[in-house]
Amino acid sequence: MPPKSRARFLLALVLLVLYTSFVLMVVLWPTPVDRDYQSSITRLLEVLHRHGVPGWFGYNKLEFGANIAMFVPVGFLVSLVLPARVWWLVLLICPAFSGLIELTQGVFLEERVSSLLDVLANSAGGLVGAIVAVVLRTLIHARDEKVIARAIWERAQA
Repeated sequence: MPPKSRARFLLALVLLVLYTSFVLMVVLWPTPVDRDYQSSITRLLEVLHRHGVPGWFGYNKLEFGANIAMFVPVGFLVSLVLPARVWWLVLLICPAFSGLIELTQGVFLEERVSSLLDVLANSAGGLVGAIVAVVLRTLIHARDEKVIARAIWERAQA
């Protein structure tokens, strides 16, 4: 078996550190990051509604979806950094990270609102990212196995 790719691991680790820094900057900003964009968000929702998005899809649903989307890369990158056999730790890491964020917002940032729904959305996003990483790892592993088997077969034929 060839050694595990250090380049893949280091790339995932660097991206995880950079993206986590970005997430922390967004979620720990003293004021809500969307405060100055309310009119733009309202216009976006109006456009979405005109193009067939149901009327019940409003700001709260949009924010919930944004929280899911924000944590997909976290779950994906944490899954790539962890050894493949313990990818499931993402199911503990993402909710714990999200809970810590919400606790920090609730205790230290008086203009921010902490919510269990945010923890749920972030955890769901982390799960989606982890599933994508597991599928990707499985596909890459299967491809690598075929490449190795073919190389061994070609050497045996030579």
